[in-house]
Amino acid sequence: MTRKKVIYGNWKMNQNLAEVRTFFNELSSFKPDWKCVAGIAPQFIHIPEVLSLAGSLNVKVGAQNASHKNNGAFTGDISPLSLTDMGVHFTLIGHSERRSIFKEDDELLNEKTKLALTHGLEVVFCIGETLEQRKSGNTFKVIETQLANGLKDLEKSSLKKIILAYEPVWAIGTGVTATPKQAGEVHTFIRNYLKEKTNFDSEETVILYGGSVKPDNVFELLSHEDIDGALVGGASLKARDFADLCNEASKF
Repeated sequence: MTRKKVIYGNWKMNQNLAEVRTFFNELSSFKPDWKCVAGIAPQFIHIPEVLSLAGSLNVKVGAQNASHKNNGAFTGDISPLSLTDMGVHFTLIGHSERRSIFKEDDELLNEKTKLALTHGLEVVFCIGETLEQRKSGNTFKVIETQLANGLKDLEKSSLKKIILAYEPVWAIGTGVTATPKQAGEVHTFIRNYLKEKTNFDSEETVILYGGSVKPDNVFELLSHEDIDGALVGGASLKARDFADLCNEASKF
């Protein structure tokens, strides 16, 4: 099967309201007509504005995180039910910064994933190893553990709503990019793992690469048969760069 390429931008804690509006005004001027799936995950506070601006451009809108609960005394959390009510299309779960800075473990991420899927959100489930883990030869072991624990006991019917994102922690925000060979090896491992040890349809599951992706390296990365797109940080903040990423992805 031919999986459609996907470019999702994770804006993290960047872009003020004026910058959000400028981004989409500029993006619309490029008259985007991409063959890939495009999406942006802004700060929570800007989701309503982005929803109003992105729809006409066929750009999906995502959240950077979602709670493991729908309501209650969880100050600062965002309910997946509320995200669905707003019209959000997808949410990131398990981004490396949530794992490392906020100490979110596999058990919590599994709860978050289940609840997000229950409310119809597409889940972009993030996995990846640190530099120390890579140097010690534990990359595949780490990836397998994150997948096994983070995605356990999911309803088979919901698996088609999950996108996986491999983000080598050592290549995020560092300017260092995994070579296509390095990235491809892990993506192939992930797809084989899905086929051999899970109920996922491994040939239909989209696996993104995230780690210092830029317009000048995205085509080579996406040329690998098991890399289906990119989860992009800094290069998604400028409309021109984001458009270029989508243009490159649309060549496949």
